[in-house]
Amino acid sequence: MALLTDLQTKILIGDGAMGTLLYSHGVDRCFEELNLSKPDDILNVHKAYLDAGADVIQTNTYGANYIKLSRYGLEDEVRAINRTAVQIAKQAAEGTSAYVLGTIGGVRAFKKGAYSLEDLRRNFREQLYLLLNEEPDGLLLETYYDLEEMKTVLEIARKETDLPIITNISLHEIGVLQDGTPLSDGLSQLEELGANVVGLNCRLGPYHMLSSLEEVPLPEKAFLSVYPNSSLPTIEEGRLVYGSGEKYFAESALAFRNQGARLIGGCCGTTPDHIRAMASALKGLPPVTEKKVKARKEEISIASAAERKYPPLQDIVKEKRSIIVELDPPKKLGIDKFLKGAKALQEAGIDALTLADNSLASPRISNAAMGSIVQQTHGIRSLIHITCRDRNLIGLQSHLMGLHTLGLTDVLAITGDPSKIGDFPGATSVYDLSSFDLISLIKQFNDGLSYSGKPLGEKTNFSVAAAFNPNVKYLDKAVKRLEKKIACGADYFISQPIYSEKQLIDVYEETKHLTVPVYIGIMPLTSSRNAEFIHNEIPGITLSDSIREKMANAGDDKEKSYQEGLAIAKNLIDAAFDLFYGIYLITPFLNYELTVELTNYIHKKESEATERKITHV
Repeated sequence: MALLTDLQTKILIGDGAMGTLLYSHGVDRCFEELNLSKPDDILNVHKAYLDAGADVIQTNTYGANYIKLSRYGLEDEVRAINRTAVQIAKQAAEGTSAYVLGTIGGVRAFKKGAYSLEDLRRNFREQLYLLLNEEPDGLLLETYYDLEEMKTVLEIARKETDLPIITNISLHEIGVLQDGTPLSDGLSQLEELGANVVGLNCRLGPYHMLSSLEEVPLPEKAFLSVYPNSSLPTIEEGRLVYGSGEKYFAESALAFRNQGARLIGGCCGTTPDHIRAMASALKGLPPVTEKKVKARKEEISIASAAERKYPPLQDIVKEKRSIIVELDPPKKLGIDKFLKGAKALQEAGIDALTLADNSLASPRISNAAMGSIVQQTHGIRSLIHITCRDRNLIGLQSHLMGLHTLGLTDVLAITGDPSKIGDFPGATSVYDLSSFDLISLIKQFNDGLSYSGKPLGEKTNFSVAAAFNPNVKYLDKAVKRLEKKIACGADYFISQPIYSEKQLIDVYEETKHLTVPVYIGIMPLTSSRNAEFIHNEIPGITLSDSIREKMANAGDDKEKSYQEGLAIAKNLIDAAFDLFYGIYLITPFLNYELTVELTNYIHKKESEATERKITHV
């Protein structure tokens, strides 16, 4: 506990970035693996920081866990990498009074749904035990953007050891955590869970970290720490470069001391020169025991969501038969046929026109543009598909704000077909977020908060649909995914097309317990060739021999093929009619006449059913 004893009366200097020095010497791969292949390089970095005045160094184990090492095929080296890292750090500190902290980095960043808490617990425990077996002087949990993850692993660590635990959380915005929790509240929660030192590291430079700490009171039972980046990075000739001189860091160190920080180091972009400057500026200065806390800014008023133009589809389908129809935006410029089809479907009595987001990874006219046009000029509710494929986290948030501004409040959150199946197979598929993450993000927007926790100024009022693929080998597993999407905030589901009456019954039985409704997908076949393509090349969809034979018998006669496809679709509608109140019709190749006829067929069945009910009464 000597580390905590020293912190009671001293300001201790932490080290700076390990990766920055290695990167500056041309190393651009798994830094943690260098504990095994280049141990002398790691030893020299530690010694450079100790020579610069660091009182505390951290092991080169930030990403030395199973999840992160598996990205490099190094998951079997977790034990060796962690053990060796502590041994190297201890060797560097030998003969000095410096402390060695075993470092464990956060896993969740913005892909919160990528790993469950149980995944994180297993991942953390393995690395924790390996580090503890090598007897470091304390633990450093750093770069945790997700407060839930930090609290989860802190509770495990606190139960397993009495060693000092430093918890450094990371921010996107000044003074607020990713989930919207004020920094001071988040640090208090960590203190209550047993953290001995609480603070910040990474992402922000000294200026923004100082602004954040101004609203943080001195902890009652813990100490404050701060490890800023040297600056915001820039890119020069394809390499990340950080600015900020040593003089600025020395001045910042004095300011951090005035905010109550007792453990002060550096993160990305910092070098031994930065640490030397801070150590020199703080030499001989005692820590402050009192500080004037800047009043937290009053909660920014978040305006309530504007009234929706249309009631949510999940409410409509719970009360009556509901029909939504997909009409893909055109692949070429010119929208006359699309608008004609949209108008015809509106007149047929659909509840919403759904517009795919570059379906099959092929570029089309923006579905947001088309949705805005038909909603404003024709009064047709537009349900906008949003894929994770085409936009990064920044673009997705901008897109959502744009949809809200346009009054497009009905959305479908989907992963999106991979780029390699489309017209440009060399294009990049982004996938910053999964569909689960996107659903959660949209719901956070409904609370008036951006992904970083920053207030948006007003709440959005999106109704969020999620995709359902029933064409899988194990339907029960697909339904488990639906349950997970409900937990993320999905309001209802839209299924991929089904071509089997038995499958409709199976889907009903497996989903009838769900608390949200399902729109069942039906897409009319247009030709024998179309049927064979779906049967043979679309994963998971199998057409019966009977259906394929019927389409084949229609031959090359376009009209006859259309009528046969309609007849098959109507039989499926008949089978689904008493099982699902929501029907999702998919228009093939902009042939809206087919989905208009199917819409009319559904309305006719509904009318006949109502008449029979009245007559029976």
